[in-house]
Amino acid sequence: MKLFRFGAPGAEKPGAVDARGQLRDLSLLITDFTPDWLAPEKLAALTAIDLEKMPLVSEGTRLGTPIGGIRQFIAIGLNYRKHAEESGMEIPKEPVVFNKALTSLAGPNDDVTLPAGSVAGDWEVELGVIMGRTARRVSVDEALSFVAGYCLADDVSERDWQAKRNGQWVKGKSFDGFGPIGPWLVTTDEIQDPQTIPLELSVNGTVMQKSSTADMIFPVAYIVAYLSQFMTLLPGDVIITGTPEGVGLGMKPPRHLKHGDVITLSGGILGTQQQRIL
Repeated sequence: MKLFRFGAPGAEKPGAVDARGQLRDLSLLITDFTPDWLAPEKLAALTAIDLEKMPLVSEGTRLGTPIGGIRQFIAIGLNYRKHAEESGMEIPKEPVVFNKALTSLAGPNDDVTLPAGSVAGDWEVELGVIMGRTARRVSVDEALSFVAGYCLADDVSERDWQAKRNGQWVKGKSFDGFGPIGPWLVTTDEIQDPQTIPLELSVNGTVMQKSSTADMIFPVAYIVAYLSQFMTLLPGDVIITGTPEGVGLGMKPPRHLKHGDVITLSGGILGTQQQRIL
């Protein structure tokens, strides 16, 4: 299944993509997609809905984050070898973990407003993992059974705040709108292996990043198991898993985002995003 939410910020309604790729409104049956809806039995119940009988969502309607009530937004850094190299960083021996503020979450096509004085805005296409069950100290072998699905993500970054403001990366990652996810959550029954997903990002039509999750240093199962050793992962938690090479920081000279730029992301079955930079 592909689940999404649509409508104005703070008033999103639930929906699902039918077999023909049309967006269907499920708000007659469900109030919202909150973390409790990601339990395996709840997702199984959704498959019984005849989507063809549900109203169509009007074309051009805004899409929000595919799940509401997210409680943790976790990120993995330097998880592609060539990206670590272009960043001038050592290849990590364990996953690099940081947080993005919940207030950075945004819909897949929402505008991204750079903070006042921004001089080093950047892009990062990533695979997002959305948890379906509470995970504490799980093994690598069982880790994927705790995942509800996957989504496309853009880990928008302000590199000066990230690297030069005397502190954690969270400073450069947490501005409002710096965490677009979606357009939908693709449940695990449609993605048997999360290490086979193509990722691509372009700026103003020029491809900057083109890779695959097969190139991750630490695969999804390892990341989920690793995080669960020192923190409890909750249903609805979003984990973004690192970006491949091709970010603006790694260019010579570096390329930074500016007003009017348009970022376009694609992730195969995960769908597409497009953000305008303001």
